[in-house]
Amino acid sequence: MFSVFSYRSQLVATLVAIWTFVAMSGDSVQGEGNEKQSSPFDFEQDIRSVFAVKCLQCHSADEPEGDLNLTVREFAVEGGQIVPGKPTESSLIERITSTDESLRMPPEGEPLSPSEVKKISAWIQSGAPWPRHWAYQKLIEPELPNLLSTISSDWCQTPIDVFIAARLEKAGLVPSAVADRTTLIRRATIDLTGLPPTPEEVAAFLNDESPDAWEQQVDRLLASPRYGERWARHWMDLVHFAETHGHDQDRPREHAWPYRDYLIHSFNQDKTYSEFVKEQIAGDVFAPFDPEALTATGFLSAGPWDESSLLNIREDSIDRLKAQYLDRDDIVTTVMSTFNSTSLHCARCHDHKFDPITQEDYYEMQAVFAGIDKANRSYDSDSQTALQRKELTERKSELEKTFTTNPTELLTDDNLTRLSEWENSNQHKPVLWKPLSMIDFHSDEDATLQLQEDQSILVTGMKPETDIYHLTATTRVDTVTAVKLEVLPHEALPSRGPGRAENGNLHLNEVHLFTAKGTEQPEQELPISDPFADFNQEGWGIDKAVDGNPDTAWGIHPAEGQSHFAVFPLTDPVDGSANQLLRLELHQTHGRSHLIGCFRVSVTDAPVEQIKKQESIPFEITEILLQEQSKRTPEDQARLVHWHLSNDLEAEFATLPSLQMVYSGTNQFEIEGSFKPATTPRDIHVLHRGQVTEPRELASPGSLDCLESLSGEIAISSPNQEAARREGLAFWLADKENPLTWRSIANRVWLYHFGQGLVTTPNDFGQMGASPTHPELLDWLATTMREEGSLKSLHRLILTSAVYQQQSTSRTEAAEVDSGNQLLWRMNRRRLDAESYRDALLLISGSLDSKMGGPSVRQFIETKGVHVTPNVDYLNFDVNDPANYRRSVYRFLFRTIPDPFMESLDCPDASQLTPKRNVSLTAIQALATLNDKFVIRQSELLADDLQLLTELPEEQIQQAWRRLFQRDPNPEELAAVLEYTHQHGLANTCRFLLNTNEFLFVD
Repeated sequence: MFSVFSYRSQLVATLVAIWTFVAMSGDSVQGEGNEKQSSPFDFEQDIRSVFAVKCLQCHSADEPEGDLNLTVREFAVEGGQIVPGKPTESSLIERITSTDESLRMPPEGEPLSPSEVKKISAWIQSGAPWPRHWAYQKLIEPELPNLLSTISSDWCQTPIDVFIAARLEKAGLVPSAVADRTTLIRRATIDLTGLPPTPEEVAAFLNDESPDAWEQQVDRLLASPRYGERWARHWMDLVHFAETHGHDQDRPREHAWPYRDYLIHSFNQDKTYSEFVKEQIAGDVFAPFDPEALTATGFLSAGPWDESSLLNIREDSIDRLKAQYLDRDDIVTTVMSTFNSTSLHCARCHDHKFDPITQEDYYEMQAVFAGIDKANRSYDSDSQTALQRKELTERKSELEKTFTTNPTELLTDDNLTRLSEWENSNQHKPVLWKPLSMIDFHSDEDATLQLQEDQSILVTGMKPETDIYHLTATTRVDTVTAVKLEVLPHEALPSRGPGRAENGNLHLNEVHLFTAKGTEQPEQELPISDPFADFNQEGWGIDKAVDGNPDTAWGIHPAEGQSHFAVFPLTDPVDGSANQLLRLELHQTHGRSHLIGCFRVSVTDAPVEQIKKQESIPFEITEILLQEQSKRTPEDQARLVHWHLSNDLEAEFATLPSLQMVYSGTNQFEIEGSFKPATTPRDIHVLHRGQVTEPRELASPGSLDCLESLSGEIAISSPNQEAARREGLAFWLADKENPLTWRSIANRVWLYHFGQGLVTTPNDFGQMGASPTHPELLDWLATTMREEGSLKSLHRLILTSAVYQQQSTSRTEAAEVDSGNQLLWRMNRRRLDAESYRDALLLISGSLDSKMGGPSVRQFIETKGVHVTPNVDYLNFDVNDPANYRRSVYRFLFRTIPDPFMESLDCPDASQLTPKRNVSLTAIQALATLNDKFVIRQSELLADDLQLLTELPEEQIQQAWRRLFQRDPNPEELAAVLEYTHQHGLANTCRFLLNTNEFLFVD
């Protein structure tokens, strides 16, 4: 392999040897192409491509027309229509040459040309050789082709150029001249960072006379943190990343952004590509205590998720089963499209019609992901904290195991000593809580409230969406300083409660306390100050229950199934004497039956400061502590020790930094309704015609079995462990013998630099996809990437090539030969994509906020919708909001409600995989870039900035020209724009300049 900057020296030596041989022999050297040129046919170009275009529509898959299947040789020759070595006995030749329209094939459209027939006949005559499709062949580094002219060899700067020059020579074309430095720095800066160069950067490059000035510029851009932001955005297209679920319930995903930050950091770090691949499939397996590796699995959850079918429907229902298969289909499709440029989902209902991919292959891939779902997963922000949490969790698990199986084992001398010391320190003296003496309790929605022996209230019967509980009681204390609400688990509740939601959660929106002297006296509402709880759901703290906002609430997810409490200190103590009544209202109006299922209300007369300082001790522990130690049973003493040790562990847990969340593909998430993690991988069946109601044999985890150099079997250490399945696939994808992985990434990088890939169907390397325009170059790039593993090295190699540095100007004589520029005789001119245009406006106007990472910014007004999907208003969002000044990669991305401005500029639909963006030219785009208020505001900010620099209109225009076009205006341009500015003002001039082709396009 070539090292990064040793290409030229090695290339010169190679070319000298070639030229010497040519001069001595007097003949041209054809190199690798000799065999192909001496053969009357090229299988890929002359045979397989004809079959793909004109035959496979009918002659493929399970039931091909005329029993002729032209997908692989085995099927093609078994029916006798093709007799290897005997074209005259092959009915295929008879049918494609027939003049009888009822017999001729293909039956519709143009018949095969005489040249095509001749080549197919020669192919059969030679034995009908059928090499594997090019994409599935073993990846071998090709030799550099030999060049015929010194013009070509002098032009070459890297091995890439040798492959390009060889194709140009064959077509009788010559490359274009090198672009000027201004064009090059603009091209490279936008390609690598998504931003235009600043006037200072341009000037520095123009004045740099060092021989490696261009290489230095490339290295500077690759080292920029903006590089990671640019290339992360490309990757987000590939995996259809967005921050809402899509479908009919397009709920926001508040924790999807860590995966975006993982991408940015990985690109900037130049992580090896094999590691990059493996982390996104199974980073949590390879490095369970590395937060970055764990957030990488956000890749698996990047696509849409059908909340209504996966969250709210029974696990065993047909609709739920269908939704699960479809969700795994999205994961499988994303994995194979992204990493292997392979279209796999066609095999969901039958064997692939065009490629050697069976239905069994497809369901073996589904089986790999049978144990995960798309959900929020918690993680620690650093490895050390993760290890500490693991150690504490193991200690807690061991404590609970001992307490459950043999609690008296906890009564060791050390534990009893620690307990005694704690009791003797007076820290144990509990705040005494007395349950209320209930007079009346009822539900607004006629739920049944039943008083239990322990003074708790169990709620059964009617289960409305929302409810308010009303309680009236006497207090049993002389003075009330605080009220305590305990929510308690119960076997009669879903998931043991303590809430009535399916997962046991509850949402307490508002608590109101009132007091009165008897039932006939007017009530007085009691102010509450600084409530606290033993557990708060993230974003649903106990303070939400007293904030006066009916849309917020206290919740306990994911700690359902256990008791919790909330304490409401009164701002001022109140009389609790016998004729004093206390009334409570518990408002639960969030919906979806998130109601309290079992609860107890108590009061205390302890001073508020003591309540806040004192550990909150459960009622049953308080009863034990009030007993004399000599009268406690061993079981009670064990319960005390268990509670005390649990408290100590919880105190240690509390010292750890808060857990973070990432939306990922995982089986480690909290139950919500009927949406539960799979404890073991689910059974995956091969579905007859893709119907969940017609399951056939069980599928074992595996992958594609069509590669020449790699089996479809994946190494799995423990098939019943979900993690082991993903680990095995990760190794398979990143294997050096997997030709698809390395060809795919080489082609993608090429596409983003040239506007078109060496394979123009970047997500489909199958038989219905395009063939490579430069197959040897593709394989050379792929082997280079495989051996070096560095994306930055590949960028550097491409950008320092002569083909990348060409002018983009068209030439008539070359266009007549190659109008689509597939041979790259010039650079392709490309339009700025939506994000680059928007970010360029921010940079040029001086308003770009370069802050990196963190939660995505909402550049819209969001209000609660009628159903789950919120209302999103882009039009009325404040154009001066700081969120507007972040780079576009940090925008919060809605699937079903995209930003109209960005959408008009061909920003892709995040519900679809986008290997290559659509490039359109519409009147809507011109209207948007002229009239969108964001563009208008950036024009104004640019004008303001220019006026601060200088008061002279000529200098203002010159500065604008340098920022936008990286050059000075010529006299004619300056005169015309000065006149326009005089008539319409500088802001309108800036707006006009931001809509010129010179700004909108990259040469």
